[in-house]
Amino acid sequence: MLKVNSSGKLIVYATRGLPSRKRLESVQEAAKETAKCLCLDFEMVQFERPVSPIYVYYEENSNGERIPLYCDEGKISGLEEICSTIRNMMFVLSFHPKHPSLAQMRNELLKLS
Repeated sequence: MLKVNSSGKLIVYATRGLPSRKRLESVQEAAKETAKCLCLDFEMVQFERPVSPIYVYYEENSNGERIPLYCDEGKISGLEEICSTIRNMMFVLSFHPKHPSLAQMRNELLKLS
């Protein structure tokens, strides 16, 4: 596990209600697990809207910009598939000079893949 202070957080955006409950559980668990492995904070944001996709964003502490990492597109996916997608997106973004915190996590992201 990466042993540094939190350099950001993963944020899950989802609607309230039962139609997306099963989808939400998978995405929320995957984001929490990934955040824990990378020593990131985790936040859940729910809003009142009928059925809509569930999103996962990464927010870097240094600039506060929220970067989309995952969208469930209204379908149920497995925990490993969701975790893998989130980590792969973070790995790709780690090469962008605008995201130095992700660059520091690059080796840990590789180990998790």
